[in-house]
Amino acid sequence: MNERALLRRIRVWLVVFIVCLVLSGLTAFPLVTELRWAEDLLNAPASPAPEHLPALTEWIGRVRTGLDEADADHPFVLYGTDWLAFAHLVIAVAFYGPYRDPVRNIWVIEFGMIACAGIIPLALICGQIRDIPFWWTVIDMSFGVFGVIPLLVVRRMIKRLEAATAVESSPAPR
Repeated sequence: MNERALLRRIRVWLVVFIVCLVLSGLTAFPLVTELRWAEDLLNAPASPAPEHLPALTEWIGRVRTGLDEADADHPFVLYGTDWLAFAHLVIAVAFYGPYRDPVRNIWVIEFGMIACAGIIPLALICGQIRDIPFWWTVIDMSFGVFGVIPLLVVRRMIKRLEAATAVESSPAPR
């Protein structure tokens, strides 16, 4: 594969990753509304969730109640999720560096890989402290597992691009 095609593939993977980060961030702003919708959907007359996924239905109801109470009585608590959303958006912006110059900014990809790995202990430790059901902790950890996959692919392609660029820029033998 030539360098131009490799660069294009790197950029496509990065755009997908950036879009996912942005969407993840944007969905952290309207949590109260989203949980109302989720609970309404799970408890709809045609929904099989209450019968087949009672733990999920109960958990979403519990979280919705907590968010409703926080929103009504202590809305400043939800300010923390606004910062969570903002962090996702800022991290997404950081990935513009590798988009522009993947070889020089490979450290951003590696930073992202470290962050994905950090999700696992955070979810395991804080999930237990915050009384999060283990099955939900597994869902949270999946963001790290699935997030690192495109970063591993991109890192491998950047290393190939770096090697191809080094061969091209090395002086010709005499």
